[in-house]
Amino acid sequence: MGNLNYNHLRYFWAVAHDGNLTRTAERLNLTQSALSVQIRKLEQRLGHPLFERRGRQLHLTEAGRIVLDHADAIFATGEELLGTLREAGTARQALRVGSLATLSRNFQMEFLRPVLGRTDIDLILRSGSVAELLRALEALNLDVVLINQAPASDAVTPLVAHRLAAHAVSLVGTPDRLRGSASLADRLRAHPVILPTLDNSVRTGFDALVDSLGVRPQIVAEVEDMAMMRLLAREDVGLAVLPPIVVKDEIVGGVLVEGDPLPGIAETFYAVTMARRFPNPLVRRLVQPAHSLETA
Repeated sequence: MGNLNYNHLRYFWAVAHDGNLTRTAERLNLTQSALSVQIRKLEQRLGHPLFERRGRQLHLTEAGRIVLDHADAIFATGEELLGTLREAGTARQALRVGSLATLSRNFQMEFLRPVLGRTDIDLILRSGSVAELLRALEALNLDVVLINQAPASDAVTPLVAHRLAAHAVSLVGTPDRLRGSASLADRLRAHPVILPTLDNSVRTGFDALVDSLGVRPQIVAEVEDMAMMRLLAREDVGLAVLPPIVVKDEIVGGVLVEGDPLPGIAETFYAVTMARRFPNPLVRRLVQPAHSLETA
């Protein structure tokens, strides 16, 4: 097999992501026939058909899926190289951080504290869902993603999950609710609780704990966003099941107090990066003390 023509590969890559020859041809300012010729030349070089047509849509064959995985990696590496070299030699450095929209703001501030206030850094912060953030990370639009659960990965898009911290979870509420002494079981029977949603590992641990205690607490709210849990606790809606770091300012100010720690339950925070040939040196400094878990 001769050398691979990367122009042919790029045309295939564009069509594979669009799933439509006409749309890709218009976007690239080519005729459909010219684009089809480029795809056929790549197929001849590789010795396999890459698409099959179903109606008006193009669908990848098994060989096409394999080629697309490699093309994604090849062109992402090229963008990474260009981005790194564009910034080389400049006085300022860019740091692009994505955070799960529901993550504790206090935790995010602790992570970013080493670079806050530095005049030589452009700090770009984005938030979103885990899926959105990991897609941006793989596309090299982010340098690091902050989430509370280690992601799955594969050999094509190797991710590294740096375990930053595991904060113990407690009952948190107003001083009136947590006044006096009581057993954990009695306190849970006496007060409504504000819980994370069912897809949260803290909720899984809490449900197991109350089952072992023989308690069926009154659930007043199930909340995805830690910031909203903090506000509900401040409004004295009930006792929140939270890591105290989330309400650090309220505890210092006496608005809320930390009550019973919940044995065996912790919120774990991760910084996720890509295994890159040209990693952002700022990220390396931020995650250096952490314990890294390869998820590839």
